[in-house]
Amino acid sequence: MNRFVWPTRVYWEDTDGGGVVYYANYLRFLERARTEWLRAHGFVQSALAAETGVLFSVIEAHIKYLKPARLDDLLYVTCLPAIDGPASLKFSQQIRRATEQGVLLAEGTARVACVSAVGFKARRLPAALLKELT
Repeated sequence: MNRFVWPTRVYWEDTDGGGVVYYANYLRFLERARTEWLRAHGFVQSALAAETGVLFSVIEAHIKYLKPARLDDLLYVTCLPAIDGPASLKFSQQIRRATEQGVLLAEGTARVACVSAVGFKARRLPAALLKELT
């Protein structure tokens, strides 16, 4: 599977008083890239919940901050998913400044469980999604 790249920009609301991205907002960028990866492969989370009765829930996240992102920076947020058991995916992700050098700002992983929309019990990954991953 190819690495997915989602471009985004740093807005005022993403930053602290010094114009630097607030540390928790990096997790938002990573989350949005995973959502856009699903969308790029034809999966809309609200439709998955309505049609198949499944949701995705982050059960583990790790992030390493390397350099600050700043107000107005254009960022490339990547994700590379891998099957991590019958009911979970593990995403390797990076946030880079969108320049020729593509400076690495943060990197991490997120483990996402597939759960039932009612009761939040573990459910097997949908067959159509597995097909995209293999």
